Amino acid sequence: MTLDKHLLPPGTTGRPRSSVRRRGTVLAGISLGYFMVLLDTTVLSVAEPDLAVSLHTSVAGLQWAANSYTVVFAALLLSAGALADRLGAHRVFRAGAALFAVGSALCALAPTVGALIGLRALLGAAAAACVPSSLALIGHLYPDRGRHARAVATWAAISGAAVATGPLAGGALVGAAGWRAVFLINVPLGAVVLALTATRSLHCPRGDRKVDWPAQLAACACLALVTDGLIAAGAAAWPHTAAALGGAAVTGVAFVRLERRSTAPVLNRALLRAGAARAGLAAGAAVNFALAGSLFVLPLLLTDRGMSALETGLAFLPLTIPFALNPPLTGRIVARRGPRPPVLGGLVLLAAGGAVLAAAVWARAPYGWLAAGLLLTGLGVSFALPALVTAVAGAAPPGAGGSVGGMLNAARQTGASLGIAAMGAPLAAGTGAASWAFAVAAVVCAGAAIWFGGVQRP
Repeated sequence: MTLDKHLLPPGTTGRPRSSVRRRGTVLAGISLGYFMVLLDTTVLSVAEPDLAVSLHTSVAGLQWAANSYTVVFAALLLSAGALADRLGAHRVFRAGAALFAVGSALCALAPTVGALIGLRALLGAAAAACVPSSLALIGHLYPDRGRHARAVATWAAISGAAVATGPLAGGALVGAAGWRAVFLINVPLGAVVLALTATRSLHCPRGDRKVDWPAQLAACACLALVTDGLIAAGAAAWPHTAAALGGAAVTGVAFVRLERRSTAPVLNRALLRAGAARAGLAAGAAVNFALAGSLFVLPLLLTDRGMSALETGLAFLPLTIPFALNPPLTGRIVARRGPRPPVLGGLVLLAAGGAVLAAAVWARAPYGWLAAGLLLTGLGVSFALPALVTAVAGAAPPGAGGSVGGMLNAARQTGASLGIAAMGAPLAAGTGAASWAFAVAAVVCAGAAIWFGGVQRP
């Protein structure tokens, strides 16, 4: 067995077993960092009712408290990989983890919803720094293809548990100590991440890859303005809506022009020219549209039915349990039949779940009907998301494979931002109109299924 000397302390020879242990420790720290980032996308959902009362905010304020994180996260993911290559993935990852822990502590102290929105945007930037750099670090730790695949599977399994545990953990924390506790939990998590990855031997060289900051800022502004327009439309603030969407059109045009002239474009043009890849990215956005939107809307509805924070977290179990149990089955289906069947099946299940939830909310049906819709949604997500990575990678043209992870994650977080904005909009008219939110999710997922199913296999 050959030792990886980069993972041994300076001045020592080490043994193969100690090298394996050290790599395992660093991998655990990297995976925990991604766990922390994903946990923050779901754990806040159950805290929404308590946050609204504590900070005296409206539905629009809650939407921005959730979306300021996902908007910045989505937009900066497009260039975070280039930044990690330029500065060194280990530096970017540790800086992101430290900023995430500090920003979370500040979020817990936020005196107003405006301050919380700004601090959540800071967390989104920290999250974007962590995700692509964590994958680069795994590639550095495990250059062998087989070991690298197993390490990525471990990273995905540990981090994927964040989505499954987020609502339940959020319900327990809010029930015990209020909404501020969902941010304080990130402080010890961040400290552990930094401790596990604090080795001078983990070093990635600097590169000369460029970041086109004007185009990156234009992309972030465009997504933020579209989100703002949808939120304003939900509040029937039509002049605000028109101004925001007009600004989105202007920044969108500016982004396209900057991209055409750029020597370091934010988007991989070769990947976007592949029709199957575009359909896969759209499917990823649709999955997160339905998931994030449901996680935003349902806690407010369940609280309206008299459920406590802990009861709300438990009510999400039909949605989250499939995330923990279903991925191995999805992996076997992908290995035998390819990614197409689970992606299509997942989108159909998501559309059915949205339809069941819409009918259950409209009829004020007992929780059992909501549980059925949540189970269908959870099954849909757990089938579609793992398979989409393979589907988009398989559709990527030669030379574009390295962009798959970043583009798919950016598409997913963009879908999450739009889902929270669009599905939260009907709540401005009262919880009685919430059935429309799930109807929108059903239509979006059905449309993505038709698009993905109609594209020829690569």
